[in-house]
Amino acid sequence: MARKADPYRKKAIIDAAVGVFAQKGYAAARIIEVARAASVGKGTIYEYFRSKEELFFAVFEEIMLGAGEELATAAQRLEGPFAQRMQALADGMIQSWLGQLEMYALVMEFWSATASSPGRERFKSVFQHGYRQLRTVVGGLIAEAKHTGEVAPECNESRIASALVGTWDALLLQAWLDPDFDALTASQAFMEVVLRGLRP
Repeated sequence: MARKADPYRKKAIIDAAVGVFAQKGYAAARIIEVARAASVGKGTIYEYFRSKEELFFAVFEEIMLGAGEELATAAQRLEGPFAQRMQALADGMIQSWLGQLEMYALVMEFWSATASSPGRERFKSVFQHGYRQLRTVVGGLIAEAKHTGEVAPECNESRIASALVGTWDALLLQAWLDPDFDALTASQAFMEVVLRGLRP
């Protein structure tokens, strides 16, 4: 059974595993490499995680839920008119992921795990929670703007938030696949059109 006595060591192992899985891929990554990166013995890894798959899931959960929390924190710090806040939120999210684009290969492995791994239902459940969290943050900003009259009252914040999150996801995928693709500029042009359409 996984040990929970030292959350700091567990977090250090997960952080080390993020780098190893991102660089090597799930199949090629070895537990001993994670242990070296975390400066612990191989046996220590198994005191916290029963298997490599269990550790991979912990890495996935950390990244997916962390992204939602980061977006929520960023949204709370935004100031100014709605359009300015939404543009800043979109820019910040795109720039954050572009700064760690090497992680996107790992995201693709997470997607693959939802289809083919023995724990696919667990992976799918975390994806669902993470995307709901992102949609809630974006939808909340739009709902607030409806109350202040900055967004047309007939706009459906839930559907618009879903479309925005999906678009950002797709832009980042294109940026990962094509180094010449400018995801930030594309997002800014898209947001300009969306924000104009949301006006009363």
